Amino acid sequence: MPAAGKVYLVGAGPGARDLITVRGARLLGEADVVLYDALVTADMLELCPQADLINVGKRAGQRSAAQDFINQQLIDCAHKYARVVRLKGGDPMLFGRADEELTALEAHGIEVEVVPGITTAVAAAAAARQPLTKRGIARSVAFFTSSTAPGHDDQPAIPSTDTLVQYMGGREAIATAQRLLDQGRRPDTPVLVLENVSRPDQRIARITLAQLAEGLDTPHGPVLVMLGEAMAARSNQPL
Repeated sequence: MPAAGKVYLVGAGPGARDLITVRGARLLGEADVVLYDALVTADMLELCPQADLINVGKRAGQRSAAQDFINQQLIDCAHKYARVVRLKGGDPMLFGRADEELTALEAHGIEVEVVPGITTAVAAAAAARQPLTKRGIARSVAFFTSSTAPGHDDQPAIPSTDTLVQYMGGREAIATAQRLLDQGRRPDTPVLVLENVSRPDQRIARITLAQLAEGLDTPHGPVLVMLGEAMAARSNQPL
């Protein structure tokens, strides 16, 4: 078997093409093949016109390529191409299934490099001009998701930090809000709901925990929910 190429797990960031890192953009321009997620935008792929493109999209609640199949594609591509980019939305190391892909590649002796990306929570805070921490009010932040691996139906505990950020929170809005209310969070706790962060069709809604418990309008893209006293609007804040 010929020597394997190198695989790069690259974070695409939250969506906007100009929010990928300089290193990530350079690697896309040098890649022989790019295996990309469903959340990667079409204009992001314009950064790699020379590369073969393979869609390995995974979306919650929709049919998607099995992770084992994606792992095998990465291995196969590493034996066919010199530079393989696995392009992931946000940051590869946060809810990006990087552990499975790193483990599979390492088991086959394939060289891997991880290139971080801007995770959606940070981009969302910037888009809403709403810091996740606030002196005297919020000094701890937790990122969590209610999505579980196949065969694991138990719901993990919701962290008890000052600011909570729930990834993939659209479908779980009612259940999450009710659990937080049951844990003693105030019904008027400020909540920000962001859809399609950093993209032209981005939407931002400012609501309360009680309103979150009533559910959200059917989203048309990925939803992130930020919750806590730090999310309260400033007196002159436009949003």
